[in-house]
This record gives sequence, structure tokens and C-alpha cells, in this order.
Amino acid sequence: MARVIGAALTLCIVTLFAAYGRAGEVRPKFPPDETLTVPSLTLTDEQFLQGNTANGVAVTLTGQLRFPSWNEHLPAVILLHGSNGAANSTPAVRWGEFLNRMGIATFRLDSFGGRGIDQVETDQSRLSSLAQFYDTYRAVDVLAAHPRIDPSRIAVMGFSRGGSAALYTSLRRFQALHGSAKARIAAHLSFYPACNIHFVDELDIADAPVREFHGAADDTTLAVACLDYITRLNAAGKDAVMSEYPGAHHGFDNPDARLVSVAQSAQSSRNCQRREEDGRILNDETGKPFTFNDACVQLGSTVGYDKAATEAAQATVRKFLTGVFRLN
Repeated sequence: MARVIGAALTLCIVTLFAAYGRAGEVRPKFPPDETLTVPSLTLTDEQFLQGNTANGVAVTLTGQLRFPSWNEHLPAVILLHGSNGAANSTPAVRWGEFLNRMGIATFRLDSFGGRGIDQVETDQSRLSSLAQFYDTYRAVDVLAAHPRIDPSRIAVMGFSRGGSAALYTSLRRFQALHGSAKARIAAHLSFYPACNIHFVDELDIADAPVREFHGAADDTTLAVACLDYITRLNAAGKDAVMSEYPGAHHGFDNPDARLVSVAQSAQSSRNCQRREEDGRILNDETGKPFTFNDACVQLGSTVGYDKAATEAAQATVRKFLTGVFRLN
């Protein structure tokens, strides 16, 4: 018995020494996290919709690649921030930590910093939301070439503005115009996106599952518009599911927003009905190209953390990605 106890203590000491090194210092994480560059283009709505990349403005973006604490050919999720930018995207950070604990690598892409933008919450016209669609495809290119990433297991997850990118990068037409030639996106996870733009051929999505998450009380991006879209995708035979949480607001998964509050200066196009026509986004009411100066654009966004909704979403995501990525 003494020998068994002694062996156990020796193993414990060796393990602690390996983890903390000399003098109790924590050894560097392996594999180490990385900052990757993503060559992209800044495109207008029209340039993206018409496939006109020749006149796009070249830009170099960055993103933070974080690994679980082991070295394997890992699945990865690209995390797409909202209007506040990568530096203020608490949901992307917290979901990144959650996914790392599942054994999934995460790549938190910054679509603003390389363009000299801090936020677009108060002026959405500073960058076309479709530019972030293009950024997403280019991030797939970069991850697919990484030696520690399994290119057959790359998914996208986005929040608000980034949620729209995560949702609509599933369209076959957009993939044919701009998609990665190196990897197929394995799944699309979209949190509280704007679903009030009707794109041409929007029901023709790739054969990758779509999961959408929305608070029923969201007054920034209305849940009813996304329910309509997901319902129509289902009717078209697509693997698309929406999870709606009663009483939950925009950013319900942001634990930093413990108290429900209203961002008075935040622009919202919730009351704008828009459609793609002849390579442009039109305002249904006016029939003219949509702008954020249109009368339908309003100010004010209610945000607030919802613990029950967050935990329910986490359970759904865990089960979903365990299946998609074939995790043990």
C-alpha cells in the first residue's frame, strides 16, 4: 500500500512540475494561441452582390486563433462580432471559451480594426454588412490552410451583424461568387441576426445545417423576420432550426449586460423591409436603394443578459456541434 501511495504522490509531483515548471511558474500553453492575418477586400453592397471584386479595396484583417490545450487536427469555429467590434464582443469571447472547453479551436475575426473602424453601432453606413460576408469566406481560406485545423470541420458562428454573416454565407449563390475554394463550411450558427432582407435565391443554401438563436423580446433585429425565413427554409427541405427564447433581448448571451438597458444611439433597421433587385438592396416602401438615412431606420436598442436563454443555447450548441464535428 505504501508503494502505491508513494507512486501516486510521485506522479502528482511530476504532473504539477510539468504544468508549472520551476518555482511554481505556469508554463506556456501548448499549442500557443496565434494572431493570423486575413487578406480581404472592402466591398460595397453592389460589388458583393454583383461579384465585382476588381474594384474592391484590399485590406488586411487579423484574428485570434485559440486552441484547446492539446495538439490535434482540430475542428474550428470562426467567431464573427457585431456592430461594437471585436474588442467589445463579449459574446464572441465567452462562446470562444465555451467552445475551447469542448475541444474546438476558435478564430475570433476582427472585421473592423484593419479598416480603421472602432464601431458601426451608431452609423451602420461605415461598412457594408455584406463586406463581413466576404471576410468570413476569406477567414475560411486561412483556417483551412492551418496545419492544426481540420479543413473538413470548420463552422461559422456570429452575433447580430456577425450573425447575419453566419446565416447568409450559407447561400449557394454567394458561395459560388466569393466562397472558399479550400474548404466547405460545415455549419452556420447565427445569433440574433437581421433577417429582413430578401436576397435572390435565398432558399437555395448549401448542404450544411443552419441553427438560428433569437430572443423573442429582441427589438433590434426582430425574431419574427428570422422565424419567417427559417420556416421557409424548412419548407424547402433544408436543415434549418430556430431556437427562440421568451422574454430574452438582443445580446441575451452577454453576461456583461447584467441589467436590461437601452442603447439610445444605436441604429436599427428593424422596421425596414428590404429586397435584393438587380444587384442592389432596395427599400420595399420607397422602391429606392436602401440607406441608413431612410425614414424606417430608428434609434434605440434594448440589450440585456438572460441566464436561462444563454444556458439553453449552450446546451443546444454543445449537442449540435458534438454531432457535426463528431466529437468524443
